Amino acid sequence: MADSSGSNPQSPGFTEKLKSWLCWSWTYICALWFAMVLTMVYVLRSPLKLQETVNAASVFLNTLTPKFYVALTGTSSLISGLILIFEWWYFRKYGTSFIEQVSVSHLRPLLGGVENSSSVGLFSSVNGDTEQRSNVAECKVWRNPLNLFRGAEYSRYTWVTGKEPLTYYDMNLSAQDHQTFFLGDTQQLRPEDSVMQKAWRERNPQARIRAAYQAIELNRECAAAYVLLAEEEATTITEAERLFKQALKSAGKDTNLVVYIKRRLAMCARKLGRIKEAVKMMRDLMKEFPLLGMLNIHENLLEALLELQAYADVQAVLAKYDDISLPKSATICYTSALLKARAVSDKFSPEAASRRGLSTAEMNAVEAIHRAVEFNPHVPKYLLEMKSLILPPEHILKRGDSEAVAYAFFHLQHWKRAEGALNLLHCTWEGTFRIIPYPLEKGHLFYPYPGCTETADRELLPSFHEVSVYPKKELPFFILFTAGLCSFCAMLAMLTHQFPELMGVFVKAFFSTLFAPLGFFADKMESFMPSCLWHQLANV
Repeated sequence: MADSSGSNPQSPGFTEKLKSWLCWSWTYICALWFAMVLTMVYVLRSPLKLQETVNAASVFLNTLTPKFYVALTGTSSLISGLILIFEWWYFRKYGTSFIEQVSVSHLRPLLGGVENSSSVGLFSSVNGDTEQRSNVAECKVWRNPLNLFRGAEYSRYTWVTGKEPLTYYDMNLSAQDHQTFFLGDTQQLRPEDSVMQKAWRERNPQARIRAAYQAIELNRECAAAYVLLAEEEATTITEAERLFKQALKSAGKDTNLVVYIKRRLAMCARKLGRIKEAVKMMRDLMKEFPLLGMLNIHENLLEALLELQAYADVQAVLAKYDDISLPKSATICYTSALLKARAVSDKFSPEAASRRGLSTAEMNAVEAIHRAVEFNPHVPKYLLEMKSLILPPEHILKRGDSEAVAYAFFHLQHWKRAEGALNLLHCTWEGTFRIIPYPLEKGHLFYPYPGCTETADRELLPSFHEVSVYPKKELPFFILFTAGLCSFCAMLAMLTHQFPELMGVFVKAFFSTLFAPLGFFADKMESFMPSCLWHQLANV
């Protein structure tokens, strides 16, 4: 038994080696087969009457007028242009080449190939172990801890710009969250709860507001209805705060409602400039409900403490939540990098650092920035204002563009306040990509970068926003190929139309040069091999 168990790990290795050897040798076998086919065609040229066929084809082609070649090249240019337009549209919408996708999906299995699944389900951890993770867990969508108020903030953006900052997918997720969070524990729904359950599912904002008033008519103490009105009908933060206080009086002992309302009240205080009050409310909430860490209230606390410039308190919060056993976020990683960068950034100079090298504190700051960029590589472009910001969505995808937008929207001001921090970030953030040359296959401090973030971010972010893609995708080969083919055929059509005789001379010279090596090879074979052998083979 011991021998058999010890030999089992070796058998997959032998199989893989055998497969790799077969793949390696297949190229040479195909080349040998192709050479044999050419040799047989040459040997059998007389029985097959190849020379007569070629001569007949030459006579036929010589009788064609230049207009035929203009039409031929023009049609080829038109068809390749249409393929180029379709390929470009498909690439812009789905991020891949249609021809390449069809080839991989249908031709690779026929050729015995398999798709590389290393970037889909298997992830190498920091210590080299492997862990199986599904795409669902890999691209889990989270509630944005700092999401804005629909009536007082998102709606104002729509009034001014005429654009919708939230996608239907994002709002639908919020509706599901509200139904689960506010009505999930009720075994038997009251009449007002049934109305509110329907209200959260309404797509029209006015219909949701009317349903909330209907629930209040059924029960003046319906806290969920006041929450909806505070979120969606209130056009100012002050009005939203008043409605949340009314909801808190009616919430009773419903833990979910109480936590949600107190958190939103703390956010109202933060937005109205009562930052110390907001910090106290968040600390009390975290102390009263310590098991609700999944709500990420500490991220609200970190942002408020940074506004107070209470950096010692920020470090204390990070010491508790920036733990290897706890899930990370852009807020955790980039706030840690900001604190370390702030300690050295005011005196940092790239020229001086290149001469004398980095000090220990500067090295710690650079490593913290590399760690943050590895976790979410989209953030630096927003902090450095290389990309324009939009309003953050109500849900985010960790390590995705949606999380980067949400983080930079609230924390850009804190980076600007730390003198030289953005300069240090500008000088060092791109060095992360040299550490991880293949981020979809292998990570450095985190798991490999999820390959599904682009698709999920396109669902969460509005269509007018250009989604940041990592790693940056190069144009597929087939787009470049069809573009070159279209241009080449169009050029040939134009030249043939303008200079028909000159193009005829050029084509004849081109084909003569092209087939010259083949003729030279045939002459050498005839001189090298005995003539009787060719005669015998021809007879066969």
